Amino acid sequence: MAEKREFPHHMIKEIFEQPQGLHDTIAPRIALPEGQVQLNEVPIGREELRALNRINIVASGTSRHAGMVGQYMIQELGGIPADVDYASEFEYRNPMIGKGELTIVITQSGETADTGAAQREAKARGSRTVAISNVAGTTIAREADGVIYTLAGPEISIASTKAFTAQMAALFLFALHISQARETLAANLRENYIRELLELPAKLKILLECASQVERIATEFHKVDDFLFLGRAIHYPIAMDGALKLKEVSYVHAEGYPTGETKHGPNALIDENLPVVIIATRDAGNQGSVLRYEKSLGNIRGFKKQSSRVIALASEADQEVPRLADHTIVIPQASELLSPILEIVPLQLFAYYMAVKRGLDVDRPRNLVKSVTLE
Repeated sequence: MAEKREFPHHMIKEIFEQPQGLHDTIAPRIALPEGQVQLNEVPIGREELRALNRINIVASGTSRHAGMVGQYMIQELGGIPADVDYASEFEYRNPMIGKGELTIVITQSGETADTGAAQREAKARGSRTVAISNVAGTTIAREADGVIYTLAGPEISIASTKAFTAQMAALFLFALHISQARETLAANLRENYIRELLELPAKLKILLECASQVERIATEFHKVDDFLFLGRAIHYPIAMDGALKLKEVSYVHAEGYPTGETKHGPNALIDENLPVVIIATRDAGNQGSVLRYEKSLGNIRGFKKQSSRVIALASEADQEVPRLADHTIVIPQASELLSPILEIVPLQLFAYYMAVKRGLDVDRPRNLVKSVTLE
């Protein structure tokens, strides 16, 4: 058992270990001053990467949310279609995969039963496989053609936190690795992304200073039994994981939805009794991000008209969101593809403090285990 030191629970300790976990996952794979990503653990040659037709990403729970974020990264940077599947459903849908495709399986423990079954199904159909795992020498790592280890360190709490941010960083590194082989990204853009990757640990350290603010918000909301978490595009998986964390450790019913889907049903639920947590960050240099941000502002205005209390995540220097939301948590400025790695942290903190305020066993939620080894 890892020592909790000055922290009362493993979960909060592991949340605060994320800057180090990110650094250890990213820094060894960056070659400077060349401005290159080096993933020597993935023995798939340049020509094979160039010839890929599709990438399949298979995982469960929080790891699947990382895969959903990775889908955006891979398609944007690598210029290749990527699909994301639930590991538990993968083999049942007769997946039409084979040669010319790559299957990425993501698992914190490396022993997740349904993820291992999905990996074997993909291999049986001729697909090469790459594992992303936080534990060395596991079954899934041994059976993969290559493995990218997230060097986040031991994760003791059942709710995955530092493994999740490290998984997203590993997927971004892999997306850059593909872009190098396929020559889909200009060298100066790749260097900018690499520079921003290396800055993430320091930004995350600054972001963790919001813990006391998040604790105060949890104090206000800890008796609420239903939440709606919302995000657009690459931020939607973060909304999903924020909701999952809240369910896991505080036993509060929470749903993660794409923001634009609220008008297709969930809007009927939104009133003074259903708080909304919305990710409304903005990358000013990304036209699509700015457009989505403007739409999110309109959504917040609508939620307030419906008397909902709104907790918003907004980029630093934002002037609009704080005027509309009841609570605004400021996220350090980051590009659209990397901001999810920062955005999840206050949502992890919110789940943690909600559970503490409700007097629950944060590290050992009922009916859950750290590694699901039986399907």
